[in-house]
Amino acid sequence: MNDPLGDMLTRIRNAQLRGKSTVQTPASKLRAWVLDVLADEGYIRGYESTTTKDGHPALEISLKYYEGAPVIRELNRVSKPGRRVYMGARDIPQVRQGLGVSIVSTPKGVMSDANARSQNVGGEVLCKVF
Repeated sequence: MNDPLGDMLTRIRNAQLRGKSTVQTPASKLRAWVLDVLADEGYIRGYESTTTKDGHPALEISLKYYEGAPVIRELNRVSKPGRRVYMGARDIPQVRQGLGVSIVSTPKGVMSDANARSQNVGGEVLCKVF
């Protein structure tokens, strides 16, 4: 797999299109950190660590819906393995005039765009959520 984070985002998008309440993805630290930001911002109910039938570690993500519609309307990968996107604290774009969130990997950890601006740190823009 070339892009594990892109795979997780695609799994979330596909599960929401099917109306699933949970979705599983292979476990990794980066995926868990991104899921922490999504949970803090209220886009997912949460996640927990599990294992698959084969004994491999996995993350089970509880998706969130409001009146039958998924809370996440758009979930786009910005920085890809073939083209990394780095931005300074002042250059991190706002998503939908601040209604959405950009998830940024900074030297101080993975955080939302608002937290990165308030701590004045830039980094790699991983994805945009609305």
